[in-house]
Amino acid sequence: MPRRRGRLELLRGTLDLLVLQTLANGALHGYAIAAAIQRDTDQVLQVEEGSLYPALHRMERRGWIAATWGTTDTNRRARFYELTDDGAAQLDAELHRWRQFSRAVEKVIEPAS
Repeated sequence: MPRRRGRLELLRGTLDLLVLQTLANGALHGYAIAAAIQRDTDQVLQVEEGSLYPALHRMERRGWIAATWGTTDTNRRARFYELTDDGAAQLDAELHRWRQFSRAVEKVIEPAS
């Protein structure tokens, strides 16, 4: 499958971080989560349904998010996901790991002189 120009594939393990961070701003339905990530990354990252919904279900099973049925702005019935206390703790852990990872990569690509 050809890669879309200007879009990057998500690094393994970053989807949870992106979803949890997005939900830290409030409850959203799946499509709105994907749209927020795309918007917040200036259209660089696109989360496909085939990745998003299994991730949401997995995070719900782990207790990181909770889902309730509601109505979207377009009057459609949808599941709205929100961060739980365990999810907030997981988000903190994911952020720590991401920052550690990105600092390490930065040291390789921009070595100190």
